[in-house]
Amino acid sequence: MSKRRISVRELVLFPMLGSLMFISKVIMEALPNIHLLGMLVMIYTLAFRVRALIPIYIYVFLNGLFAGFDVWWLPYLYIWAVLWAVTMLLPRRMPKVVKCVVYPLVCCLHGLLFGTLYAPAQAILFGLDLRQTIAWIISGIPFDLIHAFGNLAAGMLILPLSELMLRLLKKDISVRE
Repeated sequence: MSKRRISVRELVLFPMLGSLMFISKVIMEALPNIHLLGMLVMIYTLAFRVRALIPIYIYVFLNGLFAGFDVWWLPYLYIWAVLWAVTMLLPRRMPKVVKCVVYPLVCCLHGLLFGTLYAPAQAILFGLDLRQTIAWIISGIPFDLIHAFGNLAAGMLILPLSELMLRLLKKDISVRE
C-alpha cells in the first residue's frame, strides 16, 4: 500500500466518485438488480488500486445514511470488497483482448454470486442453519441471474472507461508537472 498522503485532488475526487456510485444506484432502482456498481468498483480499482476502497466505502456509507443502517446494509461492508479484491488480483498486463473478456466476466460473476456472498450475513443475523441458508441462496437465483446479466452488460464498459480514466489521470498529472 502506498504510504503517501492523500492528495487534494483525491480528497475532492474520491467523494465525487463515491457519490456517483450512489446516484447511479438511486437512478437505476426501478430496474431490479440492474446497476452500474460492479462496473464502477472495477473501474475505480483498475485506476486507483488500493485507494479505490475510499470511494467504494463512501458509497457504502451513503447507502446506509440514506436508506438506513439496518441489517440489510451489513453485508455491503464486505460484498464490494470482494469484487475489489478479485479485481486487484487480476494481472495488470493482460492483453487487451483478454481484458475485454475477463473484466465483464468477473463483473458478471460477482452479480451471479451476490446472493451467495450475502448469505453468510443472513445466516448469522437470522440464525439460519446450513439447510436454510442454501434454501435462501436457491430462492434468490432468479434475482442473481438478472444481476449477472446486468453486470455483464455494464461490464462491457469497464475496459474503455478504465482506460479513459487512466488517461485523464495521467493527463492531469502531466499538466501539473
